Amino acid sequence: MMEALPQVALAVFAVVLAISWHEAAHGLAALWLGDDTALRLGRVSLNPLRHVDRFGTIVVPGALLLTQLALIGSIVVLFGWAKPVPVQAWRFPHPRRGMALVAAAGPASNFLLAWGAGLLLHGAPLLPEALVEGAQFLLLFLILANLVMGMFNLLPIPPLDGGRIVVGLLPPRAARAWAGLERVGLLVVVAGVFVLPRVLQEAGVAFDPLGQALDRGIPWALGWLLRLSFDPPAFPV
Repeated sequence: MMEALPQVALAVFAVVLAISWHEAAHGLAALWLGDDTALRLGRVSLNPLRHVDRFGTIVVPGALLLTQLALIGSIVVLFGWAKPVPVQAWRFPHPRRGMALVAAAGPASNFLLAWGAGLLLHGAPLLPEALVEGAQFLLLFLILANLVMGMFNLLPIPPLDGGRIVVGLLPPRAARAWAGLERVGLLVVVAGVFVLPRVLQEAGVAFDPLGQALDRGIPWALGWLLRLSFDPPAFPV
């Protein structure tokens, strides 16, 4: 089996690529709809440095990682975010609908990248023997990282993409009310999805709706993706 350090490096590469791809897709969708702001600011790019938010991409995940390793010796939760892609919705023919499409482009791009990785699994056994296991691990982790990122971002809570899609679909009055949640949406996500389930677990109460949804949704999505990828050869798990 591969040593732990190469696996960590490949996993980090897969996650960074998934994040950069996701953010670039937002900017590209905005460009197609008539707003070139992200393009002019260099955000339609796979360069991860273009998307780094010092607090959300470095400080928060780093603090969570170090705290969990110090207290429990393992990583249970890892959370962070990239720098938001600048979009001027007033430049779209239909601003609210346009913002919903820009939001949807992020998760859609993750699912597309996961599918591409599934197709590439067919070619992994053709590589030199020393590279096969690493390539399979990278592609599998790329599939999982993109599925999780895409599905998580579809949660209907602003500022997640799913929340902005909901805003684009609701009638104007309801849309304004739902969009107002964006001011506290990140706190709701962190508290409701990550903190509260852990606190209740310590109290003996099983409450982890996101974890339960992912436990069911990820295997289902992975199964469909592999079928759509024409059942690539077996890979290490």
